[in-house]
Amino acid sequence: MEKQDEKMAILEKIAEGVTWWIGSIPSLIAHTLFFIISFLLPMLNIVEFDKMLLILTTVVSLEAIYLAIFIQMSVNKSHEKIEDIQEDIEDIQEDIEEISEDIEEISEDIEEINEDIEDIQEDIEEINDEEDDEDHSERAKNVILKSNVSNNKNEIKFLKDKIEELQKKIEELNKD
Repeated sequence: MEKQDEKMAILEKIAEGVTWWIGSIPSLIAHTLFFIISFLLPMLNIVEFDKMLLILTTVVSLEAIYLAIFIQMSVNKSHEKIEDIQEDIEDIQEDIEEISEDIEEISEDIEEINEDIEDIQEDIEEINDEEDDEDHSERAKNVILKSNVSNNKNEIKFLKDKIEELQKKIEELNKD
């Protein structure tokens, strides 16, 4: 099976090389010289005109058949590559959609956390206003609340940084 794959790979490389060469300037020059020489041979009485036309027609027909095969092989290979690229693009689009949904969810969570923080800050302000009348245990609760607010702010900052990082990745994926 491997030898057959190797043979196919070699044949494909040959077909690609021939297709490339046929579409090149050296090929144009070679074909032009071939046709000029073909028509000069009867003029120099080296070959009969009918015989030259028969051989030339046969050679050109065979070349056209092989060129059609090589060109179709190139088209098939290009089509396969295009299909692979389309699949990759679809996968990337799905990934981008998932990332976008995740970012939206994170944004909603951050908004909720911000609202909670505002509520807590209001509660702390009220507590601070009433602090003069409270005992030490209430002060300890206030310190804990402030600590929780501080921790929540740090978590929010971390989440915001993550969102920015995800948005940059989305932008990079969109560019690709």
